[in-house]
Amino acid sequence: MSEVKIKVGITLGDMNGVGPEIIIKALADNRILQSFTPVIYGSNRIINFYQKLLEGDEIKIQGIKAAEDCVNKRVNLISITKDDIKVEPGEVTKFAGKLAFQSLEAAVSDLASNKVDVLVTSPINKKNIQSEKFKFPGHTEYLAKYSNIEDALMLMCAENLRVGVVTGHIPLNEVSEKLSQEGILKKIGAIQKSLQTDFSIPKPRIAVLGLNPHAGDEGLLGKEEIDCIIPAIEAAKENGILASGPFPADGFFGNGTWKKFDAVLAMYHDQGLIPFKTIAGEYGVNFTAGLPIVRTSPAHGTAYDIAGKDLASELSFRQALYLACDVYRRRTENRQLAANALETQEKD
Repeated sequence: MSEVKIKVGITLGDMNGVGPEIIIKALADNRILQSFTPVIYGSNRIINFYQKLLEGDEIKIQGIKAAEDCVNKRVNLISITKDDIKVEPGEVTKFAGKLAFQSLEAAVSDLASNKVDVLVTSPINKKNIQSEKFKFPGHTEYLAKYSNIEDALMLMCAENLRVGVVTGHIPLNEVSEKLSQEGILKKIGAIQKSLQTDFSIPKPRIAVLGLNPHAGDEGLLGKEEIDCIIPAIEAAKENGILASGPFPADGFFGNGTWKKFDAVLAMYHDQGLIPFKTIAGEYGVNFTAGLPIVRTSPAHGTAYDIAGKDLASELSFRQALYLACDVYRRRTENRQLAANALETQEKD
């Protein structure tokens, strides 16, 4: 019997968005199946619907009832619904939101019980997925709650560019009041731990951005840098973390200073994600750091405007698949190294 590779649980996302299309395109090249074993939580009807719309991209589905039955070097699919399905590319429907959550719920359940090793999520619509069971701004918050983690970290990754944010999916006018020395210090610590554990960087260099233009200009343009950002950086340094800043965001990215650091901590969503997506292009990946499980996703949304038109790029989704496997391997290796070190210490 052949060795089972890393099992990657893949959620469907919103079936009327680009999720099914990028799944098909990413898995259409059979060479990718040498690296891991994909398990899609979705519907054969939905996959077949989109395959008919695509030119030249096709995957052969291995239908299975449970993740334990997955077949190596095949694209496995677990059906999550027996309902009649009407796929409407580009349309926002309640049923698509319901199905997106059913896919996520099934995949996360299998991940929690070690039936799959990592999770890669396709884009959801954050509004139509809302229900009694899902009252969250997005995947990150849902997975943090499920994992009983108080504060997970959204870390955007593209090769050597990694950008985290202190505040995530909240209105811009609430950012300042949500910032605190303790909160910023926790995020710096979370980045430090993730870079060491998930990316095998022993002494990472972390840049911290200011909130205000020119990082506040010594209090002239705002007090947040003086009140909480600088104290958090100094506290991080006292803890042995190589944290620097606060840097004005415009010059930091504009003159390439980001290249000198292993990660960047932005104060709010758009401050970090606008430059990240500009630099990373189609290769960006959203990684949820700080969780006991490994989860990645493409760094884009449902893209209803191009859904079903064979225009969606699978590059970000493919990178999300690879990064999830890389992080899983690094965590496994680090756990083994720690176990070996403990065994050696006990013998001595």
